[in-house]
Amino acid sequence: MEKIKCIVVDDEPLAISLLENYISKVPFLELVFSTENPIEALEYVQKNESDLIFLDIQMPELTGINFMKILGDKKKYILTTAYSEYALEGYEHHVIDYLLKPVPFERFYKSALKAQERFMMSENKEDTHFFVKSSGQQYRINFKDILYVESIRDYINIKIAEQEYIVLDTLKSMEQQLPRMSFIRIHKSFIVNLHQINNVAGKKVTLISGNEIPVGESYRMNLLTRIK
Repeated sequence: MEKIKCIVVDDEPLAISLLENYISKVPFLELVFSTENPIEALEYVQKNESDLIFLDIQMPELTGINFMKILGDKKKYILTTAYSEYALEGYEHHVIDYLLKPVPFERFYKSALKAQERFMMSENKEDTHFFVKSSGQQYRINFKDILYVESIRDYINIKIAEQEYIVLDTLKSMEQQLPRMSFIRIHKSFIVNLHQINNVAGKKVTLISGNEIPVGESYRMNLLTRIK
């Protein structure tokens, strides 16, 4: 399993520093973003990959509960707060655990292990296929058969070996449906299947099929990290 990409959202700088330090000590966790501003966190989540959010409940701009309501079930959470009465409401959402401040490392590590177990269970239960509507018909597509997905204005093109499906959807929506362990966004207009990559050279990826896909500069480092 890859490292769990973590975000820390807390309006207290000292709390952020503590969680950043704790995350750095756990080999299977990776901090990708931290902020005192929940609005900034929402913007980051919409544009970047992440898995787990360490979320403070009491924040002036936007409470943690409302933060989760906005994102829905797109992410998993570990809640942090100084007030235990919020725990039950928080568990209505995709909350893995609940940490009461001040958080000792031993308690944090137990939460991290819970998160690791939850993500491993999700991967083991991962679907192998999905259905799309194209040209008025429903088609079954196996994830493993997808070469790449391309954004074309208000549509996406799902390309498999000798077939393509033009679907009314967005690349962002498709990115959330595809298994993160197997697919990666490499350009503002392209998602590719990691298992289909033959080589990466310069600003392009060549797939086993021979298709060449451009690599956006802002996506290149993440791509190189994933293929390693």
